[in-house]
Parts: sequence; C-alpha cells; structure tokens
Amino acid sequence: MKYYIILLFLSVSLTSFAQQVTKEGKIYEVKSEKIFLEGQDVTSTLSLEEKAVIFKEAALITEKIKAEAAAKLEAAKAKEVEAKAKLEAEQAKVEAEKSEKAAAKLKKEEEKAVKEKEKAAKKLEDEKEDAEKAQKKAEKAQKKAEQALEKQEKLKSNLVKAEEKLDKGQKKYEKLKRKGKLSPVDENKWMDKIEKLTEKVAKAKSKL
Repeated sequence: MKYYIILLFLSVSLTSFAQQVTKEGKIYEVKSEKIFLEGQDVTSTLSLEEKAVIFKEAALITEKIKAEAAAKLEAAKAKEVEAKAKLEAEQAKVEAEKSEKAAAKLKKEEEKAVKEKEKAAKKLEDEKEDAEKAQKKAEKAQKKAEQALEKQEKLKSNLVKAEEKLDKGQKKYEKLKRKGKLSPVDENKWMDKIEKLTEKVAKAKSKL
C-alpha cells in the first residue's frame, strides 16, 4: 500500500501546475503564463530577459516532474506485479489448506488493490496531461518573450544608426559652413536633410 500512497502524493503535487523558480535569491512562482513573487503578480515588472529565463526554467522543471511521474508509475506497476505474484502464492497455499475463508479474503484484497491501482493510474495520467499542457503554455510564453526581445534589439539598432547618420550629417554641415562652401540653396538643402534625419531619430525613439 505504501507505493499507492506515493502515487497519490505525486498526483496531488502535480495538480497545482505552478512551478517554483529560484533566481538571484528570489523564489518566483510560474502559473498560467504569469510570474508571481511572494503571491504578487510581477510579470509586467520583469524585463524580457528575466521573463525568458524564468519561463525556460519553469518548462525544465515541468519536464523533470513528468519524468519523475513516469518513473513512479513504472515502479507502481512493478509493485503491482510483485503483489499479484505474492497473492497468487498465498492463494495456492490457501487452496492446499482448503481454507475457503482465507481464499475469499485474499481475493477481496486483490480486487481492492487492482481498483486502487487503476484509480491511481488514471489520476496520474490526467495530471500528466495537465502538466504537458502547462509546459506548452510556458514554452509559448517563452517564445513570445524571445521574439519581443529580438524586436526590441532591432529597434535599438535602428535608433543607433539614425543617430549616427544625424551626427555625421550635422558635422559635415558645420564643416562646410565654416569653410564658406555653402550657398543659400545648399544651406537650405542641408537644413532639410538634417531636419529629416532628426525626425528619423525621434521616430526611432518613439518606437522604443
């Protein structure tokens, strides 16, 4: 019966879905694509890098739990085979001693053990499916966070390029102006160019 208790305990532990992730001395709880710290939802306060790391760690923990659940189920099956073999040996002894009362009692225990095993196996299978669903959600959230991070990096790169072009254009304009090589028409063209570059920088900043 001991292994049945282990199975039931494992089943209860899987029902919560939440996974605890320790990062920089803090214990986060990941549940339903959200991250909690001391019972508070801190998903929106974390950076994209932190969320990606936490979601990935939660997915690994879920995978580990699934593997442990499968191992527990296999151990339970082995215990059931062993119990059945032992029961059959006892039944043979009872038959030899012609004790109908003892045989009936053992048969009743066997039926109860089979029912408990079937019930525990079904519950464990349901929890395993739920754990797989939770993992898929965590993986989806992680992928979304990584894509957002890539987009942000691209926007940063665009901003840097725009600022470099603006700086280069301003320096060249100042240089030509100091040397007196700009006609009124040229100066207007340069002012228009610098204004457009400034607008591009402002636009890149607004996207971030």
